[in-house]
Amino acid sequence: MIVRPLRNFISLLALTSACAPPAQIGGAPSTAPAPSTEWPSQQSTGAGAKFSGVEMQRATRGAIVPPDVANHMTRLTIADVVDLALGNSPQTRNTWALARASASAYASSRGKFLPSLELDGAGGPSKAVTFSNSLLPATRSSFTTSLNLSYVLLDFGQRGGAMAAAHEALFAADLTHNATVQNVVLQAEGSYFSYQASRGLFDAADAAVKTAEANLAAADRRHEVGLATIADVLQARTALAQAKLNAQTAGGNVQAARAQLALALGLAANAKFDAAPDTGLAPVMQLAENIDSIIERTVRDRPDVAAARALARQSQQQIRQARSAGLPTLTFGASEGNVQSGSAALAGSTYALTFGVQIPLFSGFSKDYDIVTAQENAAASAARAEQTRLLAISQVFTSYYGLQTATQRVATSAELLTSATQSEEVARGRYAEGVGNILDLLTAQSALADARAQSVLSRWTWYASLAQLSHDAGVLGTRGEPNVSLTPVSPGRP
Repeated sequence: MIVRPLRNFISLLALTSACAPPAQIGGAPSTAPAPSTEWPSQQSTGAGAKFSGVEMQRATRGAIVPPDVANHMTRLTIADVVDLALGNSPQTRNTWALARASASAYASSRGKFLPSLELDGAGGPSKAVTFSNSLLPATRSSFTTSLNLSYVLLDFGQRGGAMAAAHEALFAADLTHNATVQNVVLQAEGSYFSYQASRGLFDAADAAVKTAEANLAAADRRHEVGLATIADVLQARTALAQAKLNAQTAGGNVQAARAQLALALGLAANAKFDAAPDTGLAPVMQLAENIDSIIERTVRDRPDVAAARALARQSQQQIRQARSAGLPTLTFGASEGNVQSGSAALAGSTYALTFGVQIPLFSGFSKDYDIVTAQENAAASAARAEQTRLLAISQVFTSYYGLQTATQRVATSAELLTSATQSEEVARGRYAEGVGNILDLLTAQSALADARAQSVLSRWTWYASLAQLSHDAGVLGTRGEPNVSLTPVSPGRP
């Protein structure tokens, strides 16, 4: 009576096991859709949307460049830089693969709640040695097939603990991937800002050379008409040589920064690419949030902090799993068999239903030690989660006030540049009119060169500080957006 329903149920199990669906969390994808995106993520807005399907193409030395970015590789924007870095990062591919492996492990743990099905087959010729008359032939052949169904009815939380632990491990893997994505974005932005700063410093050094050349020309004119000594000319030439040396050093620094940017993008250092020039006004803004609100959001949402909490919860579930290993297990089984034999007396079908209980009595205290091990691992995980939380708060606190300092430096450097420019113009005019001396002119020239450099550095340091705070707060977007509340302040000209 139970044979036909059993066969139907077994067929259904075989069909579903052959096409197992991907693991999900609450009906949503269990991992990021691509290595370059965060979890959860919208493919239509994420940076990784450009790296899907046949739109991928290979660029210099195997790097991946989206077609729309390949059209302007010599004028890359900050968004392009982030896209390239995420698309070519082995770090994100690593964490993405680990997250997908965790998703499969979670799906496997859920499968423990389903019955297991096995098909066995055995047979061959045999010969029976008997000492009495037997109704069965001594030499016979038979083949037996059996279909066995087994299901754990009750295990006092062992499967539930394993599934809950795998669930928390999946959360931790996904959040670790998100943290890695933000790390790659920060590294790419840092390389971009350093490259732009090095180009700005080179432009400032080149401007200092032009200023030194103008000062040398003024000294030559005064010397020709007898209003200055040869010492003035020599001092002006020395200042020009020093300015050229500084410009040459700045030019070398530009190439070194470009090599670091190429490394962050996954490109060869000699690849044909460049960042779009950015010499406009600095859109410097100040934070609209206080430090306490940022720290509160950091502790709640920062990926690595949340991942540490998930690992601590996983360790708690492993305690539950270890404890249930020492409790009884109740199982149910059903089987259907068929024997084919040359002897009609041996052929036939068999059916069976079984109920079993397994009670662990003694295992050399290993299960007790397993519980202690799980408890100590949970304590260690909780301590690591607390350390991660405190470290995140310290990093946010430091970067918060670092951004405030950077904002103040932009305004101050703008004032310094204005003052130094006016001072140099006055000193040059006085020297040309014969009422100033070469030392005042060279001092003003040096102060102007330093002010130009400080203006460039303060601007790009502000951008880097903003990116660092966004990263430390756990809100740095996959397009490089800071995602913190800002209000405008008076901009400073780089």
